[in-house]
Parts: sequence; structure tokens; C-alpha cells
Amino acid sequence: MNKLTIIGNLTRKPELRTTSAGVNVCDFTVAVNRRNRNKDAQNGQPDADFFRVTAWRERGETCAKYLSKGKKVSVVGPVTIRTWESNGKHGASLEVTAEDVEFLSPRSES
Repeated sequence: MNKLTIIGNLTRKPELRTTSAGVNVCDFTVAVNRRNRNKDAQNGQPDADFFRVTAWRERGETCAKYLSKGKKVSVVGPVTIRTWESNGKHGASLEVTAEDVEFLSPRSES
């Protein structure tokens, strides 16, 4: 079973777009802090992993409407690894297709 649960904060404003087939999709990135802090980290900042999240249809519309940079969320869904090569450099990202998104920041936070 491929199901990942992450809890973290949005690194940027969600981006809502519509596919050529007319389906709404929202993309955002969640930073998840690691529990063990890197002793060499500057300013006591914890290490973090970054996950690209895609939310489709009504779920995506809701995410775009209510989420913003810095908001805390819980996301559950399958994860895939995307790899690429550009100018001889290799890269990879973890991408989650959101099956469930729970908003964890209080409503009073702006």
C-alpha cells in the first residue's frame, strides 16, 4: 500500500489551474520538519523535507481558497518520486496526490 501522511507548513501560496479537459487542480509545497535537529544548523533551524502536493477538483478548489503560505496542514495520499536531468545535473522530488487535506492552523491566523 502506498499511502503517506505528512504534517507541515506551506512554503508558498497554492496555485490553482484548470486542465485542458476543464478539471481544476491545485499545486502547493509542504515543508515537513524533521524531529532530530541538525546540531550544525544555523540559527537553530531544523532540517526539513519538501513535498509537492497536488489536489484535484473540489479538494483543490478548497485548498486554493483557504490555504496560504505558512499555514499548517495534514495531507494523506500516495507518493511518487519524479526525477529529471538538466544540464547534466540530476534532481528528484517527492510528489503527493492529496486524497485528504486537513487544515491545522486556527481560523484566527491570517
